[in-house]
Amino acid sequence: MEKRAVLFVDDDEIVLKSIESSIMDEPYDKYFAKSSEEALEILKREEVHVIIVDIVMPEMGGLELLKIVKKEYPDIVSMVISGHAQSADAMMVLQMEDVYRFVPKSWTFDEEVRTVIRQAIDHYNLQSEHEDIVAELGHCLE
Repeated sequence: MEKRAVLFVDDDEIVLKSIESSIMDEPYDKYFAKSSEEALEILKREEVHVIIVDIVMPEMGGLELLKIVKKEYPDIVSMVISGHAQSADAMMVLQMEDVYRFVPKSWTFDEEVRTVIRQAIDHYNLQSEHEDIVAELGHCLE
């Protein structure tokens, strides 16, 4: 199986460093962006399978970024992290069907994020396998 890649987007450098240190040993490629614009540049250059986005960021917020990602990279599994679990944006994320998981920033965040990322990669792999099977069946029926 091809190696997977995860992109983390958060304007808080301390959060990105914390994530980076907690997932150092994980077997997937890791990319880090401090803004939505930087994330879009990475997406143009690299194949990403999972994106984890903070909701509240200056300039372009996480929700706007996720809308672009869903339109331009529909196979990417999207997740949201936020320290603002009660905000209106967080509530909107919980209603979006395209977001795989919402992870609140908390004291157990480092432990949770490793597990949730593995689950998101598994979800991506299952989606990919499903699409391959559907395509194969389509060819058989022709």
